[in-house]
Amino acid sequence: MLYSAHELSYQMLAPARYAAGIGAKFWRSPLNPMAESWLGRTSAAALDVFENATRRYPKPEWDLRETVVNGSTVPVLTELALSKPFGDLLRFRRNPTALAAAKKSATPDPKVLIVAPLSGHYSTLLRGTVEAMLPGHDVYITDWRNARMVPLSEGRFDLNDYIDYLIEFLHAIGEPAHAMAVCQPGPALLSATAVMAANDDYLRPLTITIMGSPIDARRSPTVPNVLAQERPFDWFERNMIYTVPAPYPGVMRRVYPGFVQLYSFLSMNQDRHTNAHYEYFLDLVKGDGDSADKHRAFYDEYLSVLDLTEEFYLQTIREVFQEHTLAEGKFMHRGVRVDPGAIRDVGLMTVEGENDDISGIGQTQAAHDLCVNLDESMRIDHVQPGVGHYGVFNGSRWRTEIQPKIAGFIRTHHKPETRVLPVAAE
Repeated sequence: MLYSAHELSYQMLAPARYAAGIGAKFWRSPLNPMAESWLGRTSAAALDVFENATRRYPKPEWDLRETVVNGSTVPVLTELALSKPFGDLLRFRRNPTALAAAKKSATPDPKVLIVAPLSGHYSTLLRGTVEAMLPGHDVYITDWRNARMVPLSEGRFDLNDYIDYLIEFLHAIGEPAHAMAVCQPGPALLSATAVMAANDDYLRPLTITIMGSPIDARRSPTVPNVLAQERPFDWFERNMIYTVPAPYPGVMRRVYPGFVQLYSFLSMNQDRHTNAHYEYFLDLVKGDGDSADKHRAFYDEYLSVLDLTEEFYLQTIREVFQEHTLAEGKFMHRGVRVDPGAIRDVGLMTVEGENDDISGIGQTQAAHDLCVNLDESMRIDHVQPGVGHYGVFNGSRWRTEIQPKIAGFIRTHHKPETRVLPVAAE
């Protein structure tokens, strides 16, 4: 009922939202003699804030059209490398001719798969992550689909399917690549790598970089971790799962709605978001277009959310945040226990933010304790001073301090020639 009520309230607000948009244009019109008055600017700003607060935020565009390599501009084309029902593999293909001229070298750059979180926001939240990796890497990313847009006929999608998708995406890349997991998918990437290593899969990653991730959520527990522990599992089943209404393609699919997750995000930092919108209002009144544009750009991304399938959300709650099965050595994938100890020749880098209030210090570092057979020369841990969760993968510290360390780690262990192709059966 909550999902249907949410959709109904959105439709009921539509006339007021459209009227607000028209009203804002009226007060800003150069034909309106009151446009530059205090009344005109204040009225336009108030209507603008209302329209933006009540409108629907669609999936953002990637809008990555170029990168700079050695001071030269290289065009970038976003390509679909593989399409699956619940997510796509995208490649940000740099123009080969322009890239060769800029590099003055025929040596191919390392291929890197960025594993985006499936936790409410679209993969475009990692636009800054991709942008920083593009100059020196052939970048791919997981682009997860909104569950309400996937028909029931496509079946289920749980944490085990997520792991299978990662393995299939690494196969689709076609040669040993590197992989980066940002936040929530850390346990899935570590599990996928362990499964591939146990099977001696030639296309297992050369390195994995796990960033701000709950490998062991018992360490330095944060507010979300404590909530997951304090509430019984059936509470999440009763209170967080709803049915997709018509007319969406996924009608009748049971999901954890994006708007529920968004309200959780907003409530954790309610004062900050309230102040941000008040500052936006003041910027509009003052005519500070640059500041207003920055606000809109951030919230166009932040308020754009997707639904998660019931089975993926609940399995993640149980396995990662309540029973800690990967950290305990009990996580099963397709009937087989996942053993990170099988990882012997995959470089492991962990990155944490000193002020991370989502994944506390030590939660990501736990990956090193699980990879017991990995030589010390193959691993590195980095704790970034002065950044929170978002700063681990975006912002100035990410671009100037964290990303160069990851790039150096990847270059150090980019040795695809050490992999032995499997011998075909006669």
